[in-house]
Amino acid sequence: MKQTVFTTALLILASAVSTVIYYYFLPDYIRDGGPIVILLLALSIMVITFIIERTLSLRKAEGRGSLQLFLQHVVDTVKEKKFDEAIEHCRKQQGVCANVLQSALERYLVIRKKNVPMEKQIAEVKRVIEEATALETPLLEKNLIAISTIASIATMVGLFGTTLGMIRSFRALASTGAPDAVQLSLGISEALINTAGGLFAAIMAIVAYNVFVNKVDNLNYMLDEAVFEIVEILSGEETD
Repeated sequence: MKQTVFTTALLILASAVSTVIYYYFLPDYIRDGGPIVILLLALSIMVITFIIERTLSLRKAEGRGSLQLFLQHVVDTVKEKKFDEAIEHCRKQQGVCANVLQSALERYLVIRKKNVPMEKQIAEVKRVIEEATALETPLLEKNLIAISTIASIATMVGLFGTTLGMIRSFRALASTGAPDAVQLSLGISEALINTAGGLFAAIMAIVAYNVFVNKVDNLNYMLDEAVFEIVEILSGEETD
């Protein structure tokens, strides 16, 4: 619900800003692209906003320090059975991975004090990991669908503007007598401006989407590797 409200508010704000830019700041040859340019500007502003938001959010999700060094340190600390130290390091690191590992280790310390078989202890730890992951990982994928949607529709919007421009051009060619050179040039200009605007917004959104998806996949992979190692270490505690 909040995401929908945020996206809607951003669309309205981007449209208002784009209208001001269109009428007061754009050169005449770009304004010749027609009102569709306003929508293309709005889509571009939305993509830039989402890029900034995703960059800051993913940086925060990694935590305060190097994520790779943090995960390795937690694994090494758990191997040495220094669970309190590992939990404290998670608190300092913060971020998605740290929160998941902290929840797992804290639950393990609680359940270990109870007289339950090791299998049930590990099962409980895995359950907590799954719950924590389900709560944390959606934050990593926030706004990615919006970026993907803009990447898909920006080209179509540009194509729509191109079609309108070509219609104007053919109407100029079909006029009685000599073709109207002014209307013909305006139609061609409108077509090319909208094509360029649609491609610009789409390319920017596609690149951003692929970059962020790759970052999210890498983060999830690193988390899965660390979780697997920690669960294996905890499972071996029974024989120690």
